[in-house]
Amino acid sequence: MLKKITVAVSSILLLAACGAGGGDDAAGDDGTITMGFAQVGAESGWRTANTKSVQEAAKAAGIDLKFSDAQQKQENQIKAIRSYVQQKVDVIAFSPVVETGWDTVLLEAKRANIPVILTDRAIDSEDTSLYETFLGSDFVEEGNKAAQWLLDNTTGAQKVVELQGTTGAAPAIDRKKGFEEVIASRPDIEIVASQTGDFTRSGGKQVMEAFLRSTPDIDVVYAHNDDMGLGAIEAIRAAGKVPGKDITIITVDAVKAGMEALAAGEINFIVECNPLLGEQLMDLAKKVVAGEEVPARVVTEEGTFTQEQAKAALPDRQY
Repeated sequence: MLKKITVAVSSILLLAACGAGGGDDAAGDDGTITMGFAQVGAESGWRTANTKSVQEAAKAAGIDLKFSDAQQKQENQIKAIRSYVQQKVDVIAFSPVVETGWDTVLLEAKRANIPVILTDRAIDSEDTSLYETFLGSDFVEEGNKAAQWLLDNTTGAQKVVELQGTTGAAPAIDRKKGFEEVIASRPDIEIVASQTGDFTRSGGKQVMEAFLRSTPDIDVVYAHNDDMGLGAIEAIRAAGKVPGKDITIITVDAVKAGMEALAAGEINFIVECNPLLGEQLMDLAKKVVAGEEVPARVVTEEGTFTQEQAKAALPDRQY
């Protein structure tokens, strides 16, 4: 059930210096909020845009941001979160590398009275009191959208190879689940190979090269993000095939490089996953530090893109 926001905006400034977050010295003597942010890494164009959004939004909101890059390692994120607890920051936000294994460190934050916000990715925990809210996309719905386009735009048997995201990561689990839910209605669509490319362009290229050697007559590539799809394009070209024509390519994210490939016809369809979460994150941070109740789940609004839609959107694309 969603928690209801009940306190007026005018109360935020009044409560910011004495709210529920931040251990013994919430929001500092001058009212400045300190946020510890533990980022996954810099594995993709999406992640780079997400980091930039968070950093710019913190500056604009007057929030003191302590930032760490986990380089896609859970142990680095846990270390960073513990460091933020020791520093008695007012609020902690992070995008979890994987879904499980967070209860212990988040309990430490809870005992220190430091609220936690999940961004982009959720965690798998029975104790929902360990975090205040989750801000991000509906990854299952993204998988649904990718599969529905395939159903609507193909006939006959389709051999699909899947480039999965990081093993254990929420978007990898859910984008796979969502895709499989929809294609279940078409027995002639079959995922014939599925392997992680770790959300990186190099990983997508390497896995696609292996797929092309081991799996004859591939019809469709479903990549869990644009970067892996772009890597697959390189491998497909090197194999003497035409990406977007000989092999249909569906990806998720809609970062600029992916949109350019879509506009050029090398990708056929992209499901958007908006990385510009910074402004919403800072708004939520102010509310939880002030002691306001916030929704347990904040879903970002996102669309989809065909080739013509990508051409129209590119001139004003921010990421």
